[in-house]
Amino acid sequence: MESPTPRRSLRPFIILALVLGAIALGCFAYWWLNRDYATTDDAEIDGSIYTISPQIAGRVVSIPVNDNQHVGAGQVLAVLDDRDALVALGRAQADFAQAVAQTGQARAQAQSAAAQLQENNANLQQAQQDFDRFRRVNPHAVTQQQIDAATATIAAARAKCAAAAADAAAMQAGVQAALAQQQSAAVALRNARLQLSYTIITAPAAGHIAMKTSEPGDVVAPGAALMAVVGDPVWVTANYKETQLAGIHPGATATIAVDAVPGITFKARVDSIQYGTGSVFSLLPAQNATGNYIKIVQRVPVKLIFDDPRIRQYLLAPGMSVEPSIVMNK
Repeated sequence: MESPTPRRSLRPFIILALVLGAIALGCFAYWWLNRDYATTDDAEIDGSIYTISPQIAGRVVSIPVNDNQHVGAGQVLAVLDDRDALVALGRAQADFAQAVAQTGQARAQAQSAAAQLQENNANLQQAQQDFDRFRRVNPHAVTQQQIDAATATIAAARAKCAAAAADAAAMQAGVQAALAQQQSAAVALRNARLQLSYTIITAPAAGHIAMKTSEPGDVVAPGAALMAVVGDPVWVTANYKETQLAGIHPGATATIAVDAVPGITFKARVDSIQYGTGSVFSLLPAQNATGNYIKIVQRVPVKLIFDDPRIRQYLLAPGMSVEPSIVMNK
């Protein structure tokens, strides 16, 4: 007699169904809790990085800062040899003083020429009055010699007036030339002071020193990088998919999870959205006019500003990875 076939146990199927149900429930719960948030892992902390370089060539005398040191805006970062600049400044000051003296001399000469012109005009007027007086008297009482002498006196006075007027115009032109020379010397003096100021290099903003590559004694050229200053203000640049932008607006609240600070989330808000995807600003943007276009979801940079004073307690530096979550507006 054959033995009955044993019945297959349903326990594995029940366990599998429970596991699948738990997974489905977990997925639904995750979707339910995050349905109002736009998240991405393509994000990093960003900030202003200032490259410190000299504007003139020179030898580095001192660099009173060290790597990773915090500096304030306007703090001295490097000092170049200023001896050549001081010599140029002294020469410019002497040239300016000489130009001022020449301007004063030209003005004095112009005033003297103007006075001479005024005197000659007075002599001409007197000669004209004498001539008119001779003409009004009895012709028999005035000799022709006197009339000729008065006429010659008037002619001579007119000639002197013309010469004095020419001298006055020339002196006035000399004053203008001296003023132009003085202005040129003043510009040269300002430039010499500016070149001297370039020998002291200061921090453009508060931040931390990074990538210090120069030491005292180095001869540097204009534009050569001496160090960098990483500015204190930091923000987050998050590259969101273009399909996520519908619910993201400036002013929306957000939270930031920083990989370097596990277990803590920072409050933030959306500051702005870039007008253009990241691909159009790449070095070699894609050309889709060849007919082989493939639609790819693009990413758009979104700038988030921290609204959490706790960020001062932690090291948050540009380049660190973060995961922002933005509350979407519906």
